[in-house]
Amino acid sequence: FDIPVDHLRSEAIYVPYLSEQDMSSVIFASPDVGGVKRARVYAKHFGRELVICDKYRTKANEVAAMTVIGDVKGADVILVDDLVDTAGTLCKAADALLEKGAKSVRAICTHPVLSGKAYENVEASQLSELIVCDTIPLRQASPKIKVLSTANLFARAIRNTVEHKSIAALFH
Repeated sequence: FDIPVDHLRSEAIYVPYLSEQDMSSVIFASPDVGGVKRARVYAKHFGRELVICDKYRTKANEVAAMTVIGDVKGADVILVDDLVDTAGTLCKAADALLEKGAKSVRAICTHPVLSGKAYENVEASQLSELIVCDTIPLRQASPKIKVLSTANLFARAIRNTVEHKSIAALFH
């Protein structure tokens, strides 16, 4: 394929949602070293701290150990990830953050793959909430999973494309 592609970033959905909430005790966290840049976008936007969960895997989809880099005592932590598959990493990160003194842990993840025992993992976890976008339909409802619509973002992107306007302008 040699066609133009525009990346529609999920912060256009999550920032307005989070802006409606009390952010005074929030710290953002990346559930792994690879996601630091993604989590930093939110920390910077809201003027909040960023911590990192460093994971060690023994095999695919299985986290053996999780270390928290940074102070979360008394904080409401929001984990930021691009997708949630089995939810193993998020659940281990939530455990590690709470062990280090976090008051609560929730997560925002754009794409809810939610394969295998993901629903059971989320339900049994210490995550207070998992907030996802509707990029992949959920197989089942869950009281811990909140779905945000991407419809407005896609509509604005299509409008800007048709009107030969910048897609990047949607994210400023």
